[in-house]
Amino acid sequence: MRTVYLDYNATTPLDEGVWETMVPHMRNHYGNPSSIHRVGRDAKAHLDDARYDLSELWQCKPSEIVFTSGGTESNNLAIFGTARLLKSKGRHLVCSAVEHHAVLHCFEYLSEKEGFDLTILPVDGEGRVDPNSVEEAIREDTQLVSVMAANNEIGTIQPIAEIGAICRERGVLFHTDAVQWFGKEPVESIHQFNADLVSVCAHKLHGPKGSGALFIRSPLLPDKILFGGAHENERRAGTENLAAIVGLVEALKRFSNPPVFSQQTIREANQCLRECLLTVPEVDILTPQTGSLQNTLSFTVNGCDSIGLLAGLDLEGICASSGSACSVGSLEPSHVVLAMGISRDKANALVRLSLGKENTQEDMIYANEMIPRVLKRCLIVK
Repeated sequence: MRTVYLDYNATTPLDEGVWETMVPHMRNHYGNPSSIHRVGRDAKAHLDDARYDLSELWQCKPSEIVFTSGGTESNNLAIFGTARLLKSKGRHLVCSAVEHHAVLHCFEYLSEKEGFDLTILPVDGEGRVDPNSVEEAIREDTQLVSVMAANNEIGTIQPIAEIGAICRERGVLFHTDAVQWFGKEPVESIHQFNADLVSVCAHKLHGPKGSGALFIRSPLLPDKILFGGAHENERRAGTENLAAIVGLVEALKRFSNPPVFSQQTIREANQCLRECLLTVPEVDILTPQTGSLQNTLSFTVNGCDSIGLLAGLDLEGICASSGSACSVGSLEPSHVVLAMGISRDKANALVRLSLGKENTQEDMIYANEMIPRVLKRCLIVK
């Protein structure tokens, strides 16, 4: 049976060229970068080179980069570290209703367990935050705002630079989860987000799992959330995974500009899929036609549920998702779709297709043929 992988927003295959840059650091540069002997110093030199290379790419200071284990840790460090550092300034926090749970759950924890006051911003019918709502939410005691750059479930792109400018004018720190942005939208400089903290991970753009980074605009120094050593300039304890860090930097070099997921073939395949889905009357497409990630296409099917739809697609060899891959096994409807004002039944029937560079023309011909067939079959047996 043919396998057609349409879940690139969840993770991507490791690029062969990225892998080749990692191998020497697993075989030869195995030292602990914190060790003072020559093997440790060798590893530290390569770690410094990777940090410098990324700073050149992002046009920032090397000291403004903290390497992490991925997007989740980057988000946790940004939010917990900043909120706890600045709690004497104020305990009011702001985030959007459509954030990834790696962000939303942090804010909810701070609100429920540590005495912070949380404002959750609404979104419109396309899942987009109105910058005016951010300005209206900011108070004298607001210390941190977080709005994601692009939504992982439906692909909506947020007006990040505008929101960041509002926060800066009001003297409030701004964080953006840009995990889905890199590789999908252009990055000329890390400063284009107008953010004080930017979260990134490798495995969304053909890098290794378990590797990420957090940009922290100087002179901000968030409180640590991991303890045990003085690694990463005393901001993140734990021996650095040198090979994975090298893989992260190489993936960002290769695939972030021009963005690997905005190739013309991907855009055209996405549009064909959209037209194909519209032949099924029960389908409602949620991904905006414009102002969204060009590889992402999310929809609901009236009268069906995600589990049945995904099982039907999987039987035909089509790998899709019901939204965030971090919610596997969850029977709860998508919080993103609910926040858009869509009914619970429809939110429970979300399917996300996300395309990538390995998808062939034959893959897309097969997908265009099989997906409507599976949807109609699910509607018959509902």
